[in-house]
Amino acid sequence: MTTTRCFGNCRFCFRRHLRQLEKDAAEQTDYSHEIAQLADDPHLREIILSGGDPLTLPDPKLEKLLFGLAEIPHLRRVRIHTRAVSFCPERITEPLCEMLRKLSTHYGKACYAVLHVNHADELGPEARDAIRKLLAAGVTLLHQGVLLRGVNDDVEILRNLLETLVDLRVLPYYLHQLDRVAGAAHFEVPVEEGDRLMDELRKTLSGYAVPRYVREIPGETSKTPV
Repeated sequence: MTTTRCFGNCRFCFRRHLRQLEKDAAEQTDYSHEIAQLADDPHLREIILSGGDPLTLPDPKLEKLLFGLAEIPHLRRVRIHTRAVSFCPERITEPLCEMLRKLSTHYGKACYAVLHVNHADELGPEARDAIRKLLAAGVTLLHQGVLLRGVNDDVEILRNLLETLVDLRVLPYYLHQLDRVAGAAHFEVPVEEGDRLMDELRKTLSGYAVPRYVREIPGETSKTPV
């Protein structure tokens, strides 16, 4: 967890209680302790940079973190979860892309970015340009979203989102059942309705265009298929 800062403050976010307007403790660390812990565990092959949003970090801090991780021999992949493409596409700059490109060209590490998008309307011209820049930098792009009542709980809306993503070479990865956070109950879609929507999507989309429908269960080591 690189920072509690994010480009947005989504009402349905299970980490929204961590948002802070002033610098948080994570931003003030140089991550040397965390990098040393990862370097000491040869069983680890992948690291996920989450938050908040790791791309809210300034380039010098992000570069130090990424290249510190890249120096770990047994670490093979770096995954970045971000809202930047749809919320702040101007963050996808050439210096940032060069930094991400260097992970593979210089260090031989695979770089993945998981883009959080819930509706095709988030993918305007600036967002699409940001996606093209990341792809050109050699970043593999995946998608995750949250099933939200009144936003995307409709088979045509979801199909349009997923087809738009695959046309942009972003592979759907996860569709999340809403986490039950205070003040967000009106966004919850019953699991039975989510299952029906997924069945409809499978009838008309290629397999790679259909995300896994999952939920977060406290205490579990991974997402649980619904």
